[in-house]
Amino acid sequence: MAMLEVRGVEKTFSPGINVAHRALDGVDLSMGAGEFACVVGSNGAGKSTLFNVIAGSVTPDAGLVSIDGRNVTFDPDYRRARVLSRVFQDPLMGTAPSLTVAENVALALGRSERGGALRPAMRREKRELIAERLRDLGFGLEDRMDVPVGSLSGGQRQAVTLLMATIGNPCLLLLDEHTAALDPAATERVLELTDRIVADQKVATLMVTHDLGDALAHGTRTLVMHDGRIVADVSGEERASMDVADLLELFRSTAGTDLADDKVLLKA
Repeated sequence: MAMLEVRGVEKTFSPGINVAHRALDGVDLSMGAGEFACVVGSNGAGKSTLFNVIAGSVTPDAGLVSIDGRNVTFDPDYRRARVLSRVFQDPLMGTAPSLTVAENVALALGRSERGGALRPAMRREKRELIAERLRDLGFGLEDRMDVPVGSLSGGQRQAVTLLMATIGNPCLLLLDEHTAALDPAATERVLELTDRIVADQKVATLMVTHDLGDALAHGTRTLVMHDGRIVADVSGEERASMDVADLLELFRSTAGTDLADDKVLLKA
């Protein structure tokens, strides 16, 4: 069974007036457990709108969205929280910057009583679990458990955010340019961590990126969007043999125009 099914999804903003914009134009997409698709496209291609529709923050005009076999098309985002997690570009989104690393991860684990104090034995047990999970990240965060998240580096914050997003084993993970605000070294480390988490948890994952090299180097599929449609979907041997020049040519041949993205990175 597919973890994500998107069928015939359409979305138009400001319909019926001269500035109406069709952001999604009959999008179809299916993803199984463990599939990891990188999404690239031109400015205004519909990448963010597609993520918002899947996450439940935008309701489509037509079509269906199903997660883990359940129709969630009209469910608000909070009703999808148990099956879907989203990580944004800003490393501080999804965390409480003034709380410590341990407190943030504890919130993601969920407390037995809202706002209630845990028994000391339970507190120690939870801290040990949190320390173990932080150690697995490989960012040295097990030694910074009592440091406010807001004082961490961007890469460390995004590592904490990834842990918080996946500690509950969601069916679907949306990565919305989650390395765009990081320096190259931190980007590489966070992407390596992302690959490991997706492989270990076999979570279906969609990642928007403006780095065409990363779109080919990470994941199992590359989706190309233009004018509200997925115009190409490459995987397997075809994808493995592609370089950035091939991806640009694929965009040109399927979209009928050159890739217009003022943030695109063309490194191999």
